[in-house]
Amino acid sequence: MPFQLTWLPVVLRDAGLKVAEVDGWPNRGRSEMGVVKGVICHHTAGPRSGNMPSLGVLKNGRADLAGPLAQLGLGRDGTFYVIAAGRANHAGRGEWKGITDGNGSFIGIEAESTGIGDPTKPGFEPWPEVQLDAYRRGVAAILAHLGQDAGMCCGHKEYALPKGRKSDPHTLDMERFRSEVAALMSGAAAPVPSIPRKDAEDRPTIRRGATGNPIFLVKEVQRKLGFGAQQVDGAFGPLTEAAMRRFQRAHGLVPDGIVGPRTWKALDTVAIGP
Repeated sequence: MPFQLTWLPVVLRDAGLKVAEVDGWPNRGRSEMGVVKGVICHHTAGPRSGNMPSLGVLKNGRADLAGPLAQLGLGRDGTFYVIAAGRANHAGRGEWKGITDGNGSFIGIEAESTGIGDPTKPGFEPWPEVQLDAYRRGVAAILAHLGQDAGMCCGHKEYALPKGRKSDPHTLDMERFRSEVAALMSGAAAPVPSIPRKDAEDRPTIRRGATGNPIFLVKEVQRKLGFGAQQVDGAFGPLTEAAMRRFQRAHGLVPDGIVGPRTWKALDTVAIGP
């Protein structure tokens, strides 16, 4: 039976963010959540290369800590990976705003990063702006859904006890981060589109629910995905989205089901049969 956080991908997509659902996520969790109060922000301290190379660890856990280790992973390109709808082992011992049950009360977001925030050290990795933008907007969308303000977002380094036990998310000034989240929630800061609206050939970015003007483009996509004549209907529904995710995985793309510039380029290599 699915756990309670099944609303996560809907809320993130409604905020205009890129979302990839990890197989089995609705039924993944240590147990059911308690009353969800907010969000704890983390970094993965994972490999330097790749968009979300820590995904397997976040999903399955480590030898010393069972998975899932977060409900959400955030790739370097700003894609949110939905990992679990239930409780995750991400918080450990700590306290924020009087709340000490971090795993039961907070959604954990693990943003992909080496965690090396000292520019004088090998492996230093600054945050890509596209990732930070998605981080802010994703947290804002989640808190708005929960009916909470920006104060219910904290960094793991702020929550963890004893103080100094954790450093994540590295280099982020959490007071400033909360201020930026609050601005987004108030409408004072206009979100930057996370995916270009068009590609170099002037083809629009299309996703599930697309009909109307791009119908001929949806039909083209469906044909390139191998749909039979009876399935080519010009409606970007769940079957088209699922087939698109499979195509993206096979071509080394982020499997978000959205046909943006990179996916259009990959589709251009596919010939449509007679």
